[in-house]
Amino acid sequence: MRIVYGVLMSLMLLFMAVQYNDADGLLWMAIYSVPALWCAMAAFWRQCFYQAPVRLALWGSVAMSVVGVIYYWPLTPGFWRKSVWFDVETAREGMGMMIVLAVLLLVLRALPSRVNQGSTS
Repeated sequence: MRIVYGVLMSLMLLFMAVQYNDADGLLWMAIYSVPALWCAMAAFWRQCFYQAPVRLALWGSVAMSVVGVIYYWPLTPGFWRKSVWFDVETAREGMGMMIVLAVLLLVLRALPSRVNQGSTS
């Protein structure tokens, strides 16, 4: 999975790079930086996910991306067709948020399945 997270991080960084000439490019660079950071942590610093604040922040990022998907959901019919999203900015933004959510959901796999809470005896 380390390679998958590395590839996803690179993809998010590439998404950030192509925002340079967009009118709201800084906003989208910030949005794409969130999954890029989480992918970097999952690929190169996995032990950080044992800390409760980090897990909480990841779940918060997922929740915010769900809100973003709802907010940016494209209302254009057939938004997934290339002929539509190639020309319609709102379709691209909505699909971008869907990608952010999908990447963050994959990062959730990096969470330890069981966190040692200490001894109970």
